[in-house]
Amino acid sequence: MKITSVREISVPLHANIANSVVNFSAHTVSLVAVVSDVVRDGKPVTGVAFDSIGRFAQTGILKDRFIPRLHETDPDELISENGRHFDASKVLEAILRNEKPGGHGDRAHAAAALELAIWDLNAKLEQVPAWRCIADHFGVDPRMEMPVYAAGGYYYPTDSLNRLADEMRHYIDLGYTRFKMKIGGASLQEDMKRIEAALSVVGEGAYLAVDANGRFDRETALQYGRAMKNFGLRWYEEPGDPLDYDIMASLAEDYPHALATGENLFSTQDVRNLIRYGAMRRDQDYFQMDPGLSYGLTDFARMVDLMETSGYSRRQLQPHGGHMIALHVVMGLNVGGSEAYPGVFAPVGGYTPGCRVGDGTVSPTDAVGFGLEEKPDLKPHIDELIQ
Repeated sequence: MKITSVREISVPLHANIANSVVNFSAHTVSLVAVVSDVVRDGKPVTGVAFDSIGRFAQTGILKDRFIPRLHETDPDELISENGRHFDASKVLEAILRNEKPGGHGDRAHAAAALELAIWDLNAKLEQVPAWRCIADHFGVDPRMEMPVYAAGGYYYPTDSLNRLADEMRHYIDLGYTRFKMKIGGASLQEDMKRIEAALSVVGEGAYLAVDANGRFDRETALQYGRAMKNFGLRWYEEPGDPLDYDIMASLAEDYPHALATGENLFSTQDVRNLIRYGAMRRDQDYFQMDPGLSYGLTDFARMVDLMETSGYSRRQLQPHGGHMIALHVVMGLNVGGSEAYPGVFAPVGGYTPGCRVGDGTVSPTDAVGFGLEEKPDLKPHIDELIQ
């Protein structure tokens, strides 16, 4: 058993929206396929994955460094001990040969796309959904459905408050019971009005999280925290630069409700530093690392282990995601939940038509692997990739 070819294409996101920091209209993702020599129904079994939403395709890193290294590796070095599938950790080790420590940005995303495709490939070889393959590999009792929240609440150029309220009503109609909205793209006073408009629809603050996308300096983050204190929000997400652990530590002393961060931490060492210096509170705050941005499941599982050995619960981990891969990872590793992006970030965002969404949860179909081939908007790109 061996890998016969690895392919990558850049796929544009359909997302003409913005948060307080970036506009997503020019963003792309790397869609990759890892083709094996195992043939079923006349076709080679192929693993498919992508890096994640909200970044850019990693074509150069993949085609110049990682894919050639994978092809240069002895095929026997990539096989698991039982000989039944590929070892994702060995694949990751092979593609990272000759890479220096540190420098975890785009390199981590590129590696994640390939590593995650190996999990899709292995699940297809075993003819099971990816969540089952993940749970069996890591010895975890999996979830049968994923708690989910609707992430949106972006800024509108006109009639902003009414349109924000209408957006929240739409999410409720779709079956969501928890929500997240953006802050930091307007004045403090205007953002408080926006939060009040959202709460007028969703009800209690415990159902609504807010996300500053790393926009604030320390003093502004504290000002927002004090202004929001009486709302009792579900969490206050990424108030400042993701590597500025002092902001998190300062808020932990000043803000009584839950904080969340980690989406933009791309290595286990970054998470270790967050735990050491960020004053994340046990049984209260949330971690949001994304396997699609941080070397894939191999390193992501190490982050989970690090959290637990440091006294945190894996249920405090709510990975950034909003797509099928995150759904299977959350279920397979039995972590806290993830987000959804209803109606945006196509073709990779969202769930396949057969997934059940309701009562604040989502569950996949019985499709093998991540089930990406069942997404009508993504299937043409997959067909282009593997034809």
